[in-house]
Amino acid sequence: MRPKINFTPGPSQLYFTVEDHVRTAFREGIPTLSHRSKQFEAIYRKSVDGLRTLLDIPENYTLVFTGSANEIWERIIQNLVEEKSFHLVNGSFSKRFFEIAQQLNKKPEKIEVAMGKGFDASMAIPAGTELIAVTHNETSSGVSLPMEVIAGLRAKNPGALLTIDAVSSLPYPSFDYTQFDSVFFSVQKGFGLPAGLGVWLINDACVAKAEQLLTKGISIGSYHSIPSLYSHALKYQNPETPNVLGIYLLAQVVEDMVRRGIQNIRKETEYKAAILYKALHDNGLTNPFVQEKAFQSNTVIVAECGEHTEKITKLLVENGMQPGDGYGAFKKTQLRFANFPTHSKEQYELLVDTLAKV
Repeated sequence: MRPKINFTPGPSQLYFTVEDHVRTAFREGIPTLSHRSKQFEAIYRKSVDGLRTLLDIPENYTLVFTGSANEIWERIIQNLVEEKSFHLVNGSFSKRFFEIAQQLNKKPEKIEVAMGKGFDASMAIPAGTELIAVTHNETSSGVSLPMEVIAGLRAKNPGALLTIDAVSSLPYPSFDYTQFDSVFFSVQKGFGLPAGLGVWLINDACVAKAEQLLTKGISIGSYHSIPSLYSHALKYQNPETPNVLGIYLLAQVVEDMVRRGIQNIRKETEYKAAILYKALHDNGLTNPFVQEKAFQSNTVIVAECGEHTEKITKLLVENGMQPGDGYGAFKKTQLRFANFPTHSKEQYELLVDTLAKV
């Protein structure tokens, strides 16, 4: 049976080279490799160097690996916040980040807008905020924040660290890394890999803040504290036995993407998004959920389908395509479509042609 094209926004379609890389990994014994071996250090280094090239990451950022992006939420709050974080909440995942800060007994504050809405840089950030948490691309709603919003937050709040959740946007966006201090993602979305690996970029200011909290006697976690992750990363190692296979596959897929060219990936992403948004406008039964074009995501596109959701889903599945359900309260009235590098132009053209038949 031919597998369906997976448009769910995570875990999503595997990158088309992953199957061959898995075979190679098993032939070479990668899954049982010692994480203290020189061979593993070479894999770690290849992954880091490849990501630096692909995403144009500056040298003052250190890349570390965790079990997931969810874990990174917790590590950020533990390591970078003594009391006060401030969260931009416009969907289920940005809200969960805020709730984790509450569960860790911090004193977070938030500005919250309705699903499908974005923010502007004029918002007031409370005095004494140590960390501003921004979700660049809200996977639940398909809202993406323009770069000028992030730059505005940085300009008006130079004393606060700024962290970016880029779980469902990278590798597409071209970030200016001077505008924030921490960015993170997991690999099962835009990088087209099996779940189970989080990637966290931290700059020198994050390392200094974690060490400052530690000096004050504040608990910042144990094996995955920033000082521990940082000191091991300098040797291309992890504190514990990590997902060795995941790091290997990430290195290989990133190498494939570098060869393909990040500018080509970005242009294709924009083309695919444009034709799908047009199809949702033109189809009398659907509309884009995010109405303001400035906030429409190019990587997670959410369709408002109302009472026609089940019918549209059935048609797509019958034609070999699996859309993502709407999130939470929108499960029965929306569909979400991942637009990641693994989704080809031809697959998106097939999707658009099929929607025209509804």
